[in-house]
Amino acid sequence: MNFGFIIYIIGWLLNFQGAFLLVPCIVAMSYGERSGFAFLISSVISIIIGMICTRKKPKNRSFYAKEGFIAVALGWIVFSISGALPFIISGEIPNVFNALFETISGYTTTGATILSDVESLSKCLLFWRSFTHWIGGMGVLVFMLSILPLAGGNNMHILRAESPGPSVGKLVPRLRSTATILYAIYAALTFIEFVLLLLGGMSLFDAVTTAFATAGTGGFGIKNSSMAEYSVYIQNVVAIFMVLFGVNFAIYFLFLIKKPKEALKSEELRTYLGIIFISTIVIGFNIKDSFSSIWVALQQAFFQVGSIITTTGFSTVDFNTWPALSKTIIVILMFVGACAGSTGGGIKVSRILISWKNLRNEISSFVHPKRVQVIRLEDKKVGNEVLHSVNVYFVLYVLIFAVSMLLISLENGSFETNFTAVSATLNNIGPGLDGVGPMENFGTFSAFSKCVFMFDMLAGRLELIPMIILFTPWTWKNKNKVKVK
Repeated sequence: MNFGFIIYIIGWLLNFQGAFLLVPCIVAMSYGERSGFAFLISSVISIIIGMICTRKKPKNRSFYAKEGFIAVALGWIVFSISGALPFIISGEIPNVFNALFETISGYTTTGATILSDVESLSKCLLFWRSFTHWIGGMGVLVFMLSILPLAGGNNMHILRAESPGPSVGKLVPRLRSTATILYAIYAALTFIEFVLLLLGGMSLFDAVTTAFATAGTGGFGIKNSSMAEYSVYIQNVVAIFMVLFGVNFAIYFLFLIKKPKEALKSEELRTYLGIIFISTIVIGFNIKDSFSSIWVALQQAFFQVGSIITTTGFSTVDFNTWPALSKTIIVILMFVGACAGSTGGGIKVSRILISWKNLRNEISSFVHPKRVQVIRLEDKKVGNEVLHSVNVYFVLYVLIFAVSMLLISLENGSFETNFTAVSATLNNIGPGLDGVGPMENFGTFSAFSKCVFMFDMLAGRLELIPMIILFTPWTWKNKNKVKVK
């Protein structure tokens, strides 16, 4: 295990964190808020520790898959701890578990909150909550890779450990260039949404924070009513961009290099948009009696469908009061999630497609046992390695979900609350149903249950494997150690 290089990477993460923490200081100065000192202190702490960890480059530059997973998992935990310091130091969220829950929810783009009155926070802390979404949306280590060539030819292990989806590939031959392109697309889409929100009459502060929360598909609102107070135009802009940020960023790269036909042929994209369209129509007609017209019902349905399938978590209405059919579809969309290679969470459309095709082939093999069955996705053969990783993912997913349900059921909450709370955190969505509905929060849970949810949020954002490897005992055993009798 190359601990020296892992510490070196975490040190650079803390250095970047120190820089990020200075941004809310500007917001605090603009509004004359004393909470800005909490960010300044947190920044100094992060930079000092980061400089200690990076003062000397490790001689051993070997970096393999195991180190990649551990570096990513540990990096996100350390990043979250340092990001929680402003909440604690400022005294606005003094409880350590609550502050850490809020920060992890921000970085993992979950959007679940322990706050019952979001508007009571200072402007700089509201900005920080949304900014954590934007930082975590594309991945903190991906951002670092776009600036620093840290791990030489082995940094693909970091990208694979942090990027969502069953497989990860380079857009261009150089991985650093791939990371730069991803962030350039990410920043461009964020800026376009920001401008459109300003044109819709949003204030500068509201537009910035909303654009950050949408881009990261996080959903931290700056209003207690989330997006309900804003105009239909603003709601539609946010809904469209939620859907756009749920698309695989490789699709946008194909448009950039002038290959629109190839982009539009994407099977995952067509399935993703098809699910959104069908879900919107079904829910729209199911809830039409609750609104003034079918068009208003469809508009509200589209917003909530886009919010849930992309795991953003914004809300304009309390869908907890919708009919059973609509709520069932919402819960199903929680698990489906967005496309691989996007900022969205969930299982991912590509995994569902691969699993469906694999199941279809298995059933077909009983009827035609001698037929050679080949699974193809995006006109490419799906290899056994990808099939194996998808199967492992589903087994781990069910195991983590079941254990989480058992652990939080110790509090004797309702089944609907517990089930959707685990669904919302493991799939990085935010709101669930009943006790964790869009108008409720996670503040009523015990510190123990919050720890379970924090693990679920991190596991869901990092595609399960890194967190499992980090907490697996044999990961840390020295295999070269020989026992002497």
